[in-house]
Amino acid sequence: MLLYLRILKESFSFAVNALTNNKLRTFLSLLGVTIGIFSIIGVLAAVDSLEKEIKGSISSLDNSTMYIMRFSFGPTEIPEWKREQFPDVTYDEYQHISRTVPNLEAVSFILNVGQETLSYQDQSIDNVNIAPVTNEYYDIEALQIVNGRFYNEQESITGAPVIVIGDEIANSLFNGSDPIGKKIRLYGQKFTVIGVLQKEGSGLFGESKDTTVIIPVNLVRRIYGSNNKLSFPGIVLKPKPSADLDEFTEVLIQKLRAFRGLKPIDDNNFFVNQLQGFTNFIDNITKQMNIIGLLISGFSLLVGGFGIANIMFVSVKERTNLIGIQKALGAKNKFILFQFLFEAIILSLVGGLIGLFLVWVISVIASHFTGDFEFILSPWNIFLGTLISSVIGLVSGIVPAIAASRLDPVEAIRTGI
Repeated sequence: MLLYLRILKESFSFAVNALTNNKLRTFLSLLGVTIGIFSIIGVLAAVDSLEKEIKGSISSLDNSTMYIMRFSFGPTEIPEWKREQFPDVTYDEYQHISRTVPNLEAVSFILNVGQETLSYQDQSIDNVNIAPVTNEYYDIEALQIVNGRFYNEQESITGAPVIVIGDEIANSLFNGSDPIGKKIRLYGQKFTVIGVLQKEGSGLFGESKDTTVIIPVNLVRRIYGSNNKLSFPGIVLKPKPSADLDEFTEVLIQKLRAFRGLKPIDDNNFFVNQLQGFTNFIDNITKQMNIIGLLISGFSLLVGGFGIANIMFVSVKERTNLIGIQKALGAKNKFILFQFLFEAIILSLVGGLIGLFLVWVISVIASHFTGDFEFILSPWNIFLGTLISSVIGLVSGIVPAIAASRLDPVEAIRTGI
């Protein structure tokens, strides 16, 4: 056992000396592996960061949450011309679902409307996200109120002029003072601030609840009207935890089909989008992105591997005389094999570590300039990059190392002379 450890140690020392004595060759060999590892791990880190950000933006919602609307979250076999004829969901349908669908924990009617300007005294904020929802939305998304409260059912039904504001809105308009009870202007009328949301941070596209205000949907319905194309309605619902999702979805579809008067032969003219299906769709997309990125980056790594193999063959050729002398003095084939194998692995490993370092540097810089969007270099990606580097060095160096270990000492010395 000690003999093998000594052989490994001496082989490692020979490999390090060979690399330090041929700096230009070592640099050129490192370059290919560095670019390859940088490309692969860079792609994996970017995809992981994007996936984390997307899932983080919907983390407040339960996976069983469903959205009913005339659009689909993912790919669908229904042709576009047919989808364009689907009607919007209505407030009456929201009420019907609330009354008739069993195992329903909460359901909310929402409107997607354009951004508006919000003002308080001489302060104003442009491009504010408006979220008109019914009061049940508070339970569906598990909103966190740090000051004040959310509006109740009565205020929601009557469309009372009350408003819940995001953290950034509160800081910008009120400069740290208590906003509860203050009146701010929106849609040409005054709203009373009754609550402030917990700070969330930027979302995927720079938007979050920090720059959002939430108001009763019925107030906005009076402003926009029932058939205004500038507002896009939807129904958000969450089944009870004990409910069977497949059965619940089937009952929900049948209730809505009956309310719309669809015949058995008619297709659904609405989509029930499950958040679980959306997260699965995200997973599939990220997997495909990873595969495509790995295939493209793999070519860079392949070139790096061929570069190391080529350099190792040259190294064996140059040191043929030395190999012959070592073997003549009693060096075993294993010693020669490990010497060149270690050289290839060290080359590849150092190149991989440099590639990982570059990915880390760029991720830190990118995270700094993109604000709250964080680029991640996970421990798994670091381990994967190190492992790939070692394997590339092993595969690239094994043939030259075997060739070196099998040299005849007499022929090797004669070739050197």
